[in-house]
Amino acid sequence: MSALTIYPANQPQQGNTCRDFDSISEQLKTIGVQFERWEAGSEFISEVEVLTVKDAYQQHIDRLTEQFGFKSVDVVSLKPDHPEKEAMRQKFLSEHTHDDFEVRFFVEGRGLFYLHVDDKVYAIFCEQGDLISVPAHTKHWFDMGEMPDFKCIRLFTTEDGWIGNFTGDPIADSFPTLDQYLTSL
Repeated sequence: MSALTIYPANQPQQGNTCRDFDSISEQLKTIGVQFERWEAGSEFISEVEVLTVKDAYQQHIDRLTEQFGFKSVDVVSLKPDHPEKEAMRQKFLSEHTHDDFEVRFFVEGRGLFYLHVDDKVYAIFCEQGDLISVPAHTKHWFDMGEMPDFKCIRLFTTEDGWIGNFTGDPIADSFPTLDQYLTSL
């Protein structure tokens, strides 16, 4: 079940958690974050080709592409046995921003996005069926956990795809990892 915890930025032990999807979506909308639930328009098998995954969600991809002018769509998948899983995890664990807004749809699995907005930190636990957009220039980080197991559709308004601008702020080190967060739910 999706969850949102809002923390004071300087007090990572004092967050309030909400698990109601509509409430999460409404609260995130106040900071410019789109959070919605998608269903596949066709069946696919878990270990399918990228095109089949895209085909299953094409109506949603088309809607967002028309709305935001996306120029690039890809599918990223990471499993617990991936030899570079720890290096990949570390890449996203530090606070960063993007000049483009970040859009992720969880086809499978789960992950934890943290958004640092003003004096608050929003922890958004995403799972299969969740779409999240992170506005351009919003400070954030992402944790896929010690044993990552997810498949995501990523949408970009630039051909370059994912480019992170790291802030150098160690704030992410103060907040729970995905694995720690899950034990508190």
